[in-house]
Amino acid sequence: MSTSTLSNDIDFVFFDVDDTLLDHSHAERHALADVRSRYLAVFGHLSVDELQQTYHEINRPLWEKYSSGEIEKEIVKHDRFPRLLNAIDAPHADAARIGSVYLQRYAEHWKYVDGARDTYAEIAERYRVGVLTNGFAEVQAQKLKKFPEIRDRADVVLVSEETGHMKPHPHVFEVAAERAEVTPERILYVGDSWRSDVEGGSRAGWHVAWFARSGVNGQEMNGRTFAFQDWSDLLSRL
Repeated sequence: MSTSTLSNDIDFVFFDVDDTLLDHSHAERHALADVRSRYLAVFGHLSVDELQQTYHEINRPLWEKYSSGEIEKEIVKHDRFPRLLNAIDAPHADAARIGSVYLQRYAEHWKYVDGARDTYAEIAERYRVGVLTNGFAEVQAQKLKKFPEIRDRADVVLVSEETGHMKPHPHVFEVAAERAEVTPERILYVGDSWRSDVEGGSRAGWHVAWFARSGVNGQEMNGRTFAFQDWSDLLSRL
């Protein structure tokens, strides 16, 4: 995809939220660290790294099943901490309370990914923009309330569960394009997930800018997809 053609080929830019505009990984890690500090009797034998790794081993498969429609979101919300506690031999601990504290602390640590705020604002001055994200609708609504400039600049805000599916399901992208009133080939999607964002957007016929903070790890781009690690690199394409 050449620099000269991209700006001429798009009319609308959709952004993912978690680990694209907002730093979910930062918030998750610090929330888990807070939970560990508060419940040292339960988690003190684990480092923050070990706790986060174990949490990922529990949480990621649940999210994948939720994304594929195999389970409901309530199972993700209510099962992850009991499963975590079982995994670390602490089934006696109050999983509901710990999960509640985690969500409270998670919200306290929300922040922009470095460079994302200014880039989003600059792109919104030049193109119509929107938000297309997975995640629990109620949590994403809280994030957009905390960072109102994201919603205020967006012509479309769509949390995928509103469509009855999760990214990368094609229906999510179809609904987003309909709400933007733009044909798929005129949309650029900016997101961090290879599966949800790059594969999903590409199959929908969108251009995709992959925010690959950890590198491309051998993934091959097609003619409508490119990777970037610094927000200035995205701006240079536009």
